[in-house]
Amino acid sequence: MNWDKATDIMVYTAIAVIGIFAVLGLYQWITRKSLKKVDKSLLLLLVPLVLVVITYFIFDHVFILNTRPDGSGEPSFPSTHTMITATAFFCTAILLPKYIKSKTLVAFLDILMLAFVVLVPVGRVLANKHWTSDVIGGLIFSLIFAAIYFILVKKITKKEKHE
Repeated sequence: MNWDKATDIMVYTAIAVIGIFAVLGLYQWITRKSLKKVDKSLLLLLVPLVLVVITYFIFDHVFILNTRPDGSGEPSFPSTHTMITATAFFCTAILLPKYIKSKTLVAFLDILMLAFVVLVPVGRVLANKHWTSDVIGGLIFSLIFAAIYFILVKKITKKEKHE
């Protein structure tokens, strides 16, 4: 199996899922004729995504900690594939129950996303593109970004219930 290509497909899938939420947000903006009327949880999705981009820029261009084990000399910490996939799917897991009412479907999608979150880091190491520390770093950043998103969504949800 070509783990490099397989993990590319998985990260593109994660990006596509985020794209679906972006389209949903754009649809709400157009139909509701106001950005203020777009679901706050969709708007808040920008926070972890911006954090991923900033983290990528810092560690890929400013503060290079590690290079790839394949000898290419490219920066490898943290694993961007891991960070994007895990952040996208952790945040999606937070959002899904709001938009999908079937608990069975949500559980199935959660399991599928978890499989991707496990397979991407494993695949990056097997493809000789990252060290184990790179994928662990990507997962840690993802957990932090998803936790920030979770806290923001909970705060907004609590605020909306009181209004």
